[in-house]
Amino acid sequence: MCRREGSKLFLKGARCDTPKCAFERRDSPPGMNTMRRGKLTEYGLHLREKQKVKHYYGVLERQFRKYFKRAERAKGNTGEVLMSLLERRLDNVVCRLGLGQSRAQARLFVSHGHVTVNGRRVDVPSYLARPGDVIRVKDSRKSTQLAQANLAEAGHEVPDFLSLIEGPPPEGHVLRLPEAEDVSIPVQTQLIVELCSM
Repeated sequence: MCRREGSKLFLKGARCDTPKCAFERRDSPPGMNTMRRGKLTEYGLHLREKQKVKHYYGVLERQFRKYFKRAERAKGNTGEVLMSLLERRLDNVVCRLGLGQSRAQARLFVSHGHVTVNGRRVDVPSYLARPGDVIRVKDSRKSTQLAQANLAEAGHEVPDFLSLIEGPPPEGHVLRLPEAEDVSIPVQTQLIVELCSM
């Protein structure tokens, strides 16, 4: 997927920072005769941008459409609101805190019930975090060990809209809604808005 989109999507967590990364070894798109492919059409550029965001956050088409409709109804720039909604997903927040090495692993971490939000167990990866939420690893030996192992391996910065307290068990706080500069992937939201508005 990284090779298809032409940029690293960090789908494999820490492996994406090593020489084993498929995008580092072959940065051409997958398939035969990739050198002979022509220039992308305008529609193709718009579609690639949307697909890149979908793959990065791990959402399917129907989910993405729901997020877009919600962003259209909200006040403000539709593209920025859309990216804010995707950044607020619980699996993404867990990943950005470093409790999961990749979004796929963070999604499993949430689905298996290792995470509580404001003291209540939440096992829905698409749960939207709000400012003031306290995201804590469940107070069990297995959950804490998993989270601390991921924190030790992660070694990446926590974004400004979140804060992390590395105690036993680790917990994170959502300080504010994510803004355009908090998005961890370079994306042209205007292209996505134009495509989805057709």
